[in-house]
Amino acid sequence: MKMQNQRLFLSPPHMSGREQSYIADVFESNYIAPLGPMVDRFEHSIRDLTRVPYALALSSATAALHLALRVLGIGAGDIVLTSSFTFIGGVAPILYQNATPVFIDSDSGSWNLDPLLLEEAIERSPKKPKALILAHLYGQCADLEKIIALCNLHGIALIEDAAESLGTTYNGQQTGTFGTFGVYSFNGNKILTTSGGGMLISSNKELIEKARFYSTQARDDAPHYEHTDYGYNYRMSNILAAIGVAQMEVLQERIATRRQIFEWYTQALGDIGEITFMPELPHTKGNRWLTALTFEHSNPNRIRLALEDKNIESRPLWKPMHLQPLFKDAMCCENGTSQRLFEKGLCLPSGTQMNRDDVERVCTLLKKALQ
Repeated sequence: MKMQNQRLFLSPPHMSGREQSYIADVFESNYIAPLGPMVDRFEHSIRDLTRVPYALALSSATAALHLALRVLGIGAGDIVLTSSFTFIGGVAPILYQNATPVFIDSDSGSWNLDPLLLEEAIERSPKKPKALILAHLYGQCADLEKIIALCNLHGIALIEDAAESLGTTYNGQQTGTFGTFGVYSFNGNKILTTSGGGMLISSNKELIEKARFYSTQARDDAPHYEHTDYGYNYRMSNILAAIGVAQMEVLQERIATRRQIFEWYTQALGDIGEITFMPELPHTKGNRWLTALTFEHSNPNRIRLALEDKNIESRPLWKPMHLQPLFKDAMCCENGTSQRLFEKGLCLPSGTQMNRDDVERVCTLLKKALQ
């Protein structure tokens, strides 16, 4: 039985119970160093889920995005369009390649990248953009049909940052599978975790093999260490992949639980006029990684502190990249949506070990704080 004041974390790891068995297999085989049978098995599980033929297990989703840009030939001075309302890890790889980010604000219907502003960004860009990094935030899908049409029309490579949206679908198709590349995260707070890790997927064999080459220090095919190019130490270890194999076996259960938690929140808080929950576009099914909402009048930081005082973790929504000091001089096509979401929004605890009593505890304290 849980203690009344037990810490409620925002999104803690939730093991399936099979991880230790698979890790034991790894130790028995002595494939402790990077690569091994569990890496292959983990990649295979992602291919099965996405129906995409090629997958590459890596140290992080940021590493996956970096490799995607590198193999697409993105370099110094190139323009990369990107969602502004996102985490820095989805944007930093643009800087790694000495390219130039152009930020695009969100729409109110999805909280994700606004297709109308994407069109404006393409028109205003000082030169033709080479790629778009599109984030699917908090497990909810962006307006893909319009975005894909614009990318195709202008010859822009689409990279889906699906770090937060593993298992989310658009017209029944998995996010991460619509572009040249898709990227997933297995960081400690994601819907599934390998403690740290990521995955790069693509239907283009040549590009994924190039990414694989760069991910292992760009070592040429020789009995000694021969290098005609430089690369990175970006591969996932066999031990972490073993955790991923066990986690993938419960993905659909985890999605169902996150969606149930969201429903409990909406049932308890939905009649409060100033609260608006993150919307879900028609023909999509999000994984509801985090329950995110906004307050029309109340200060979300005051709510956050009130919850923290009772040992409950919550978190502000992402601060848009175009408002970050790092990007104060960057071009941005904005409409004020992401700034408003940041100023008015909060993410509530959404871990899959929560029960209805936990959600009621959060909601009771939140209502009290609103009063």
